[in-house]
Amino acid sequence: MHSNSSPKAPWLLKVAAFGGLAFLHLPILLIFVYAFTTEEKSYQWPPPGFTLRWFEVTWNRPDVWEALTLSLKVASLATIIAMILGTLCAAAVSRSRFFGRETISLLVILPIALPGIITGIALRSAFNLADIPFSYWTIVLGHATFCIVVVYNNAVARFRRTSGALIEASMDLGANSFQTFRHVILPNIATALLAGGMLAFALSFDEVIVTTFTAGQQATLPIWMLEELVRPRQRPVTNVVAMVVVLVTFLPILIAYYVTREGSHIGGQGK
Repeated sequence: MHSNSSPKAPWLLKVAAFGGLAFLHLPILLIFVYAFTTEEKSYQWPPPGFTLRWFEVTWNRPDVWEALTLSLKVASLATIIAMILGTLCAAAVSRSRFFGRETISLLVILPIALPGIITGIALRSAFNLADIPFSYWTIVLGHATFCIVVVYNNAVARFRRTSGALIEASMDLGANSFQTFRHVILPNIATALLAGGMLAFALSFDEVIVTTFTAGQQATLPIWMLEELVRPRQRPVTNVVAMVVVLVTFLPILIAYYVTREGSHIGGQGK
């Protein structure tokens, strides 16, 4: 008789897996621990004591609120731009046949494959040549370049898995283009767009390199953290802010994971 139970992994493989997870996540746990330390000047281990006062200090720091507000605004607008342009690019590439289609697809994906410093230098040079002053909008445009890729990858995969027969049937039944998009296409790609938007928001919120080249005198939250690490006033405040960044970026990624997992069934698939 054959057993239906799955074979157990060797203990060495388990140890290696746990070791890899510990290597990745223990530094994050240290950030959380040092957010509660009573020591202000250095990182002692173990911490000499624990306190909640740094949360109150962080709450009352106006520079933290300014940086957080800027990051949220930039990430939100960059995500909206990415969802619109990424979806349109995905629809064109997946539903049309034209000369240079694969080249266009490569060019759309290229920004996320390039090192961030290359993208940052290129954008800064372009803004200087166009005599565009560095501002909130230049940060948004810089972030949108790689956020589009995330939305595009999710949308194009879902478009290709959605049966074209559904669209043809909708048009045959008298629906116009807008009605077909609203009642047929959008329900089928909605979870992919939501997941792409969540990932794009997370990427934009914690981006550092491209922001450094496009922000001018402004500071998003990650840039503020970098400056505080170089010239610290109250070290634990930086750890409190880092906790916020971890939570703000982790939750969208977690939601995107569950949305894409639960949205694996596509209408018309296999027909």
